[in-house]
Amino acid sequence: MLHKMLDLWDERRAARADPAKRPMEPIIDASLPFPNVKPATSLNAFCAMAEDAANEPSFFTPARVNEADVRWKDDRISFPSPLISDLEANNTVHASVEAGKDGGHALVVFHHWNAQERSDRLARYFAAKGVTVVQMALPYHMERRRPGTENVDDILSADLGRTLRSMRQAVLDGRALIGILKDGGFDQISVLGMSVGSWVAGLVAAHDERVHCAGLFLSAGSLADVAWTGRATRHIHTSLDGVVELDQLRRTWAPLDLAQHTSKLARPELTLQFVLGKRDTVVPPDLSERLLSAIRNAGGDPRILWLNCGHYSLSLPPYILWAGRSMAAALTGSR
Repeated sequence: MLHKMLDLWDERRAARADPAKRPMEPIIDASLPFPNVKPATSLNAFCAMAEDAANEPSFFTPARVNEADVRWKDDRISFPSPLISDLEANNTVHASVEAGKDGGHALVVFHHWNAQERSDRLARYFAAKGVTVVQMALPYHMERRRPGTENVDDILSADLGRTLRSMRQAVLDGRALIGILKDGGFDQISVLGMSVGSWVAGLVAAHDERVHCAGLFLSAGSLADVAWTGRATRHIHTSLDGVVELDQLRRTWAPLDLAQHTSKLARPELTLQFVLGKRDTVVPPDLSERLLSAIRNAGGDPRILWLNCGHYSLSLPPYILWAGRSMAAALTGSR
């Protein structure tokens, strides 16, 4: 009975967002993620460039942010994004800071898709453990939001090039923020991402060896497969159906597939903590299992907490408490 109620709660929570998630004509514009090519580049050419980018470390390597451009006052940090977009508000990165007693350890948090505010409870929880919590607004969210938007299509939609560019921007922003924190005296950096934010956290951790611990909540490997099969992205599948095949979507978003970066995620110096929902319809558990298997095959030993809840019900007690405790243990290296 409890689990049926959880499933119903998750479905109702997912349905609340449906009216704002409208199907659209697919847009195949390779010039957004690859500025030196023509907008009319074919889908096959787009796929080939994206697959090359997945194997090119510079794709997720930001230019260093000038110290003079960083604004760090009390509990707020802002700086210019290393990747300029078409929306001025989105070109400044904003982050909140909740100071912990351990001045040397910072946890950078990447929120879920369509988040409208940062989590004060999360910040206070980890700050009480001694860790400084830095919550960064993803592209087109919160202070960076496009005026009048109901759903943040800029970061995940049937506009294939825009999705790839926006997710790349999120990773570049996150890595730039880590550089600012290191310059600010933090010698230990961890990351935590939830849902779409977990892809950002995973890519940051894979490409930035300054990250010693990564928490990936409600995550999997292929964002394309999640968009194709997940409950929250039915409108994307509907938009692409008959125009772009799943294999083509996998190729265009290849740089975002965490399974493409398992050798880096499996490095011995990185502690990986997964928190996953057995009843998740947004990120299907079989897709999460594929990523876990790929990391193990690459020699990794991820910490895994499977909870008998769904995607949205992870936010409910006792599941969120168990998730928080597992991440706190990972940050300190205890099991």
